[in-house]
Amino acid sequence: MQSVGAAWLMTSLTRSALYIALIQTASALPFFLLALPAGSIGDIFDRRKLILGTESWMLVIAVLLTVATMAGAMTPWLLLLLTFGLSIGDAVESPTWRAIFPELVSKEELPAALALNGIEFNLARAVGPGLGGFVVAAVGVGAAFAFNAFSFFAVIAVIARWKRPARKSTLPAETFRGATSAAIRYVRYSPGIRTLLLRSAVLIFFTSSFWALLPTAARELSKSPIAYGFLLGFFGLGAVLGAMVLQRTRSKLSAEVLLSIATATFAAIILSLALLRSSAVLCVMMVIGGACWTSIMSLFNIMVQELAPDWVRARVLAVYLFVFQGSVTAGSTLGGFVALRAGVHATLAFASLGTAACLLLRPLFQLPDTKIDLSIWNHWVKPVMIQEPDPDQGPVLVTLKYVIDPAKAPEFLGEIHKYQRIRRRDGAISWGVFVDTEAPGIYLESFKVDSWAEHERQHDRFTQADREIEKRVLSYVLQPVEIKHYIYARERPTY
Repeated sequence: MQSVGAAWLMTSLTRSALYIALIQTASALPFFLLALPAGSIGDIFDRRKLILGTESWMLVIAVLLTVATMAGAMTPWLLLLLTFGLSIGDAVESPTWRAIFPELVSKEELPAALALNGIEFNLARAVGPGLGGFVVAAVGVGAAFAFNAFSFFAVIAVIARWKRPARKSTLPAETFRGATSAAIRYVRYSPGIRTLLLRSAVLIFFTSSFWALLPTAARELSKSPIAYGFLLGFFGLGAVLGAMVLQRTRSKLSAEVLLSIATATFAAIILSLALLRSSAVLCVMMVIGGACWTSIMSLFNIMVQELAPDWVRARVLAVYLFVFQGSVTAGSTLGGFVALRAGVHATLAFASLGTAACLLLRPLFQLPDTKIDLSIWNHWVKPVMIQEPDPDQGPVLVTLKYVIDPAKAPEFLGEIHKYQRIRRRDGAISWGVFVDTEAPGIYLESFKVDSWAEHERQHDRFTQADREIEKRVLSYVLQPVEIKHYIYARERPTY
């Protein structure tokens, strides 16, 4: 209802396609700007309190939006500003909101829980826009904004009652800067996540014109907001139906095949919006489009959840939202500019061709395998030390001495170099492997970590999926690996 009210109000305040498209930009831009810090906050602080704070913020903005509209004080720029403010709360909350799912259900139930979440979201999107169109037509946009403001009370009440289990750690909490760096580092050294981000970014860039220009296309069909509400309502209905059959479809088709079918079909839906002028026919097409859209979004959401371990999940989701909403922002803004010059329907036709062209990415960037075990495998032996270092002491240099058969050196080096991605992903700021020039078959792996606390966190970041690489490396070793730890010696020594 909020989306329908804001988009329709903008069409009443101005006829400019750019301003109307900027509503989509104002909703997406905060995700682009705040996703990374929001993800770090979500992994550092209590997630329940964070959600309560952001919901309260959005309640205040929603009330301001209602009052300004009902008082007749709304302008295009004020509407964009308040939409932006409302989206700020959503952007800060979203990584944390998505990250709590694994706290509520088991790993086996996670795909079904996410699909169920998609059903309830799209059910609301099916009912809300149509109802919003009737409310706007009957009693005005301000009433739709008022309903949105009241809805936050229900969410706040539910989260306030949630008894989140306390999570204890012997390590100090990560700093904001360190947590953000860890998120970027983890994504950088996770090829599967990078591929998923690329595929989603390109696809969302082209499809965002559909969302940005749908209000303008709907207004050309009918001057009543009911038509726009019905288009969104039928789209939401299709999304509900798509979410209901998605689980069964996923068991029969691979993610790659399902994504290709949904992408090709959605490209045809965008083209139909560009070419057709019948509201009834477009409503039918919206049902199909909704089913395709929820398939695309559910696939991406499930995969990114399955590729991120618990310690960095909110941050990885934040990076995903950063890329996703960045594509929405860029695509919506560009779509608005192109529509000013080429027209709305020509722009939608271009977007359809771009969406279809995304199918060409499949051979070059295959979707990653998500059937991996990301549970912790902390098998590191605690070193015997003169005294326990302070958590903030560092940098820390860790060395591992391997003695192998010199004849198998090429195979050993091929395997141990795969360690670089794991060490850097889990916290190392540098990594290398060196051969002893005086003794054949002796190799030294070394990596550096910012602090002793960060090195201890590495112990809890090694996963069961990493065991295979370690097993292959150790298969070449002739005697136990010798591990040493060194802390940077400052001018005034600690020891």
